Amino acid sequence: MKIVFKLYATLQDYLPAEAKRTNALTLELAPGTTIQQIIERFGLPQKLCHLVLIDGNFVPPAARATLALKEGETLAIWPPVAGG
Repeated sequence: MKIVFKLYATLQDYLPAEAKRTNALTLELAPGTTIQQIIERFGLPQKLCHLVLIDGNFVPPAARATLALKEGETLAIWPPVAGG
C-alpha cells in the first residue's frame, strides 16, 4: 500500500535528499504498518515527534504504536514549535 509521508521544520532533515524540497515522500508499506514503525524507520527522535496527524486528524502518542496506516493516507509530523 502507498501513503504520503511529510515532515516539517527541523524534521525535514530526516528525509532523503530528493524529498526535502517538497517535504513529502511517497512510501510503499506493508499492510498493518504503524506510525511508530515509520518513526523508527526514519530514526526520528521521539521527543521531536510532537504533532502527528493522519489526513489532518491528531493522533495521540498512546495510539502511535498500534494505529495501522491505510492506503492513500497522509502522515504528517511536526516537531515542537516555539515562537512569539
